[in-house]
Amino acid sequence: MKELLKGLLRKTLGQIQKVESLFDEDYIAKDIHHSNIVSHDRWEEYLYTTFNKPGLRILEVGSREVTGNSDARNRFDKAEYVGFDYYDGNNVDVVGDAHKLSQYFKDGEQFDLIFSSACFEHFAMPWQVSKEMAKMCKLGGHIFVETHFSFSSHERPWHFYHFSDMALRTLFSEAMGIQCIEAGVSTPIVGRFSKYAASYLRLKPVKAMYCHVEFLGKKMEHVENFDWNTVQIETLVGDSKYPEPTD
Repeated sequence: MKELLKGLLRKTLGQIQKVESLFDEDYIAKDIHHSNIVSHDRWEEYLYTTFNKPGLRILEVGSREVTGNSDARNRFDKAEYVGFDYYDGNNVDVVGDAHKLSQYFKDGEQFDLIFSSACFEHFAMPWQVSKEMAKMCKLGGHIFVETHFSFSSHERPWHFYHFSDMALRTLFSEAMGIQCIEAGVSTPIVGRFSKYAASYLRLKPVKAMYCHVEFLGKKMEHVENFDWNTVQIETLVGDSKYPEPTD
């Protein structure tokens, strides 16, 4: 009897997975770049392989172990790794506010790679953090950020933003001296409005949702005294423009 039930369960699960796989295909956006070089399941290995070299300095913004053990210090064993976080804890070398990042280091101190994962949604002024990261990145150095495109509310009350790939391009733009290598999304989500939503939305599908969004850029120019108040919108959005009205 148990074997029969197990067989029926396996068959049912197989049918569900088959239906879900068909269902998923219709939820993948065709007009957005899906990260390849630094997707959610690739970015760590990419950074470890590319930047774990003698003489390179690595700064992780938001390094404290929160959801699990960090392997960064071990994987950057050939380079100089520095962990920065708002609170002291495992894997933290420097404690401080990322909005004032450069104030916790010597004047002119810079890094070959500055990276951050699952932190930008918790910064009250992410545009200020991006400015500080760009300031502390060496000319020719790299910046990597992974944050959430869509995700459940967490670590409240300090859960402020979600980001698109264009948002990260804007935060780390050419106006700041950063050349985009890749900006895209990964980890698709299949979603729908719940039965508690407004009646006209109830149970309707929500397409083009992704858990993660990634940005990888290279500092090509040092922009002295960068000021968000003087930046023209055209320098942030590049060749893109807001969709024109349709008849």
